[in-house]
Amino acid sequence: MATPVHATDKTEHGYVELEAHEVNGGPVVNSSRFAIKNPAVREAFAEFVAVFVMMSFGLAATCQSILSSHAYGDFTQIVFGWGIGVLFGIHIAGGVSGSHLNPAITTTAALFGMFPWKKVPTYVAAQTLASYLAALFVYVLYRPLLNVADPERQTTHAIFATYPNEYVSNGIAFLTEMFATALLVGGIFAVLDQHNRPASAFSAPSAVALLVVGIGMAFSVNTGCAINPARDFGPRLMMLTAGWGSRVFTLNHYYFWVPIVAPTLGGAIGGFVYVVLIGHHHPQKATVVRKPGEQFHF
Repeated sequence: MATPVHATDKTEHGYVELEAHEVNGGPVVNSSRFAIKNPAVREAFAEFVAVFVMMSFGLAATCQSILSSHAYGDFTQIVFGWGIGVLFGIHIAGGVSGSHLNPAITTTAALFGMFPWKKVPTYVAAQTLASYLAALFVYVLYRPLLNVADPERQTTHAIFATYPNEYVSNGIAFLTEMFATALLVGGIFAVLDQHNRPASAFSAPSAVALLVVGIGMAFSVNTGCAINPARDFGPRLMMLTAGWGSRVFTLNHYYFWVPIVAPTLGGAIGGFVYVVLIGHHHPQKATVVRKPGEQFHF
């Protein structure tokens, strides 16, 4: 028998708001014996799983393409691998943690009052840890091929983390990451803006995934298109502990800080531009995506 579950019920139990729907019996065990009572812990676990799934798709697609010398995929496959990872990452935890998947999104949402600052450290930690463990898991799966392609771990560092093109300076790389992340966050604000042309709760994950694919197709040649501090820093830590050594941080004049700082700054810029030029000029005076204090989510 179908059990009605309403948005108010979800909110009371620590979930972000969802539309009323019916649960007809599925894989979720709804038992107080197994349920996590602390909403903050529940959100952290959900964000962790969502990022782990996203990173697994993206990194595995990259490994498969590069380690097979593109016999099992090309650049298009890599970009769509990341897009599919984003799609299912949002579906997995969108109703629990909001599926930010990205510290640049989390900090921008907090900056504009759409997410509490006190939750930011927990989310960023969950995102980074998930990225590290997903990279480690993919590394274990592809270790036999890595041992053939790069037994000394000298040439495959760009499979897991991002580095600038040899003809691109760190300054141009910084601008690329900042601009690409501004497009990402501005696009997400547009997708969720209820006073514009918003995506529905069902189409928003696909819209954001398509946005990520488009950005990857447009801006990857300069930097590999990290647009996500956790996506880059977690795998970089994995390589540090798995045989690549400290050079993963020192290469290209200590480039590692660029995929952390540039996306964080770019996210804030993208949100600011959307709010100032679009959100503040709707006929109805309202905030761009959510009411003040209401949690940012897909």
